This record gives sequence, structure tokens and C-alpha cells, in this order.
Amino acid sequence: MRLSLLVSCLIISAARPVLAQNAYVNLGRQALMDGDFKTAVQHLEKACIVDSTNANALWMLGYSYYHNESYKKSIAAYTRVINIKPADYMAYYYRARAKCYLAKDNQTTAAEKEKWMLGAIFDFTKAIEIAPADMKIYQNRGIAYREYGVFKLQQHNAKPNDRARGINSLKASITDLEKVLNDNPSRADIESLIALSKEKLATAVGHH
Repeated sequence: MRLSLLVSCLIISAARPVLAQNAYVNLGRQALMDGDFKTAVQHLEKACIVDSTNANALWMLGYSYYHNESYKKSIAAYTRVINIKPADYMAYYYRARAKCYLAKDNQTTAAEKEKWMLGAIFDFTKAIEIAPADMKIYQNRGIAYREYGVFKLQQHNAKPNDRARGINSLKASITDLEKVLNDNPSRADIESLIALSKEKLATAVGHH
């Protein structure tokens, strides 16, 4: 075999995985944009097999899993994104959202619920550290704080420490939501969320 032909064969062989991945990524992206998340998953999973370090493919895969309600798979995909791009605050955001959904699963044990709730709050906090001007993260963390506070206060035979953590979480919820309202005072939905957190807090401290 002539050297030039051998080199050409090597180039073509090396290019095939890249071309295959690009094809899968493009097909996955189009399916995602069309709202066909199941098809997007099929293509993007193949893209990530070809190259497990493609952060964009992994991000879209995590997003597609999320919209398919495959929350554990979404968390795994976004964890891989964060390992590659630690400053991707939206990866933290969607990983947190997925954890919030897992915490609401009726089949989840109390210990698992707490793990997912605290994990969500941690991820929302990381996202805020990276993008402190994004109000939707404060809003979602405020809701997560409220849900965790209610969870701790409703525990059977709750210890004083659990009660204190529940009350502090409700206070943190109000602080986050008030920050969102201060940024946009026309948000009636946020006013309602604040009122709910304040009601839960008043009940917890015996003022209701």
C-alpha cells in the first residue's frame, strides 16, 4: 500500500468517530428543539458513547432526561457536565431541579427525601455563587428551603435540632423570595409564595 493511501485511510478512520458523534449530536439537538425528548435521548446517548467528554452533548442529554422524568439519569449526566465545566451554573440548576422532583416521589424514604432536598439546596447555592444575578435560582431555592423546612417540622418525634433546622429553613425561604420580589415588585406569584412561607413559619413558632 502506498504511503499516501495509507495516510488517507488513517485520516478517514480517525474522522469516523467524530463524524458519527457530530451526526448524533445534531440529530439529538434537533429532536430536543422539537420537544421530542425521547428521540433526543436516543441520539445523545450514542453521541456520549462516542465521546464521553463532550460537555454540550452531555448537557443536552441531561436536559432530555429531565424532561423525560428520568431524574436520576439527568442528575448523573449533569454531574458529568459539572466535572468537565465546573462553572456551568445551569448544570447545577437543573441537577437541583431533578433532585427536587426525586424528593417528592412517594416511594422515597424519609432519609432519601432529606438527601435529595439538601442536595438541591446545595446545587442551587452553587449556581447562585456562579450567577448571583439570576433571580429564578433564588426563587427555586426559596421553594426548596420551604419544602425542607416543612419536612423537618413534620417529622415524627422531631428533635429540638430538627425543629430549629425547619424554622431556619423557612426563614431562609422568606429571605430568598423577598430578594426576588425586591428585584421585581410586580411579581404577585412571589408575594403568594412569601405569604405561604410566612404562614408556615408562624405556625412553627406558635404565632398562628
